[in-house]
Amino acid sequence: MRPTIHAPALAHGSIPKPNLITVEEAKAMDVARLTDLFKTHLNPGQLHFMKLLGFHKIKIERAEGMYYIDQNGRKILDFFGGFGSLAFGHNHPKILEARKKFQEEKRQEIAIAFMSQYAAALAHNLAKCSPGDLDMVFLGSSGSEAMEAAIKVAERAAGPKRPKIVYAENSFHGKTKGVLAITDGALYRADFKMTDNTVKVPFGDINAIERAFRTDPEIGVIVLETIQGGGGIVQAPAEFWTKLRALCDQYGVLWVADEVQCGYGRSGRFYAFEHYGVVPDVTALAKSLGGGKAAVGAMIAKRDVYMKAYGTPKTAMIHAMATFGGIGEACVTAIEALNVLYDEHLIDNAAETGAYLLERLQGVQAKYPKIIKDVRGQGLMIGLEFHDFSQTLPMVLRPVVSVLDDKLKGSLSGFVGALLLRDYDVLVAFTEYNRNVIRLEPPLICQREHVDRFVDALDSLLSRGIVSIVKDFVKSQMG
Repeated sequence: MRPTIHAPALAHGSIPKPNLITVEEAKAMDVARLTDLFKTHLNPGQLHFMKLLGFHKIKIERAEGMYYIDQNGRKILDFFGGFGSLAFGHNHPKILEARKKFQEEKRQEIAIAFMSQYAAALAHNLAKCSPGDLDMVFLGSSGSEAMEAAIKVAERAAGPKRPKIVYAENSFHGKTKGVLAITDGALYRADFKMTDNTVKVPFGDINAIERAFRTDPEIGVIVLETIQGGGGIVQAPAEFWTKLRALCDQYGVLWVADEVQCGYGRSGRFYAFEHYGVVPDVTALAKSLGGGKAAVGAMIAKRDVYMKAYGTPKTAMIHAMATFGGIGEACVTAIEALNVLYDEHLIDNAAETGAYLLERLQGVQAKYPKIIKDVRGQGLMIGLEFHDFSQTLPMVLRPVVSVLDDKLKGSLSGFVGALLLRDYDVLVAFTEYNRNVIRLEPPLICQREHVDRFVDALDSLLSRGIVSIVKDFVKSQMG
């Protein structure tokens, strides 16, 4: 028999308040205190990399438009863009106003027992933005959650006799347990136990996909990023997508397009797959869907696919929205953001300004061909790839240093990223798998003047030469 433990009766108000930090105290926190708390309670290992890049010296006080403003009032041009989460830049006034009005009118936030007019409106808007029969929506709070929903609806629609899922090398679909099995990263997979119903193929290799479909009748789903983000901003040939659609139709395989990073106008179309005149069976959005102010993700499926999976009262609740899926203010934020996206012609701007950015970077590549290996991408999703470190050095040093290229991979992009921030007040991002790539995903409000400032800064930095860049980086670590 279990012993019964009786808690002592407490007088009203006798539970002591812990030593909590207030909002105003958090706002006033200095960098030293912030660093201590980050190391103690968040991620001490990550702090190591932040120190290498010099990011640990900065405390962001506020952000507006294309810029962060740090504790010293320094304006930092944002070409990172939160991995594509800031289509509207920081704190877009129309999005702020929609959220403020929602709060002032004390509208419902969590209304699980009732239908939400805001979730219904957002789902309608997403269906209107989506081509073909993509019109059934699941709302969540992240890209990983949206992709989990996408995989589940496709697997159920494919049926129990076709449980296998094809995914691509160097893919990134999220870090939650389900989509981790189709995320091709040893770092993220670590020693977790993966599901065993997956088949890996090279990205963009239509012949490998056809062989897989032909030889394995258990394959029911294929999942691909339309543009690989973590893989280094990698695109498949245009004809690949029309052939993929035809193969999926031929073999009865459902195609899931992961548009979490490359979608929402970033490529110059609402979805990147629209460039190729094809429509997947299921897709997913997140990142900028929340307008830079809310965490919102969405799965959008063709009606017949959704109905096969969840179309009866008996199956309807198998994957219904979670507690925070369709939360009121998040939906209002996303509704306003979609309207702003079109009202301010930001998709067109992504195409036009992105083409200008690509053109200017190609000019820098031509100027420094021994440093920059490739410039690629579409819209405002650009990859800037550097040569392996040994290839940037004088010929006499290359044989000696080349044996270290694998260990040094990512060092040059890191040096350049750190010095762009320190000396030019420009922030850029990196990629998970090809560490030689700098990832550029500025907000879709980016103008030519911002492109010019960034490219001129990059040109100025590279003009120092590799030896000086290395020396300057080393000095920054000693300061």
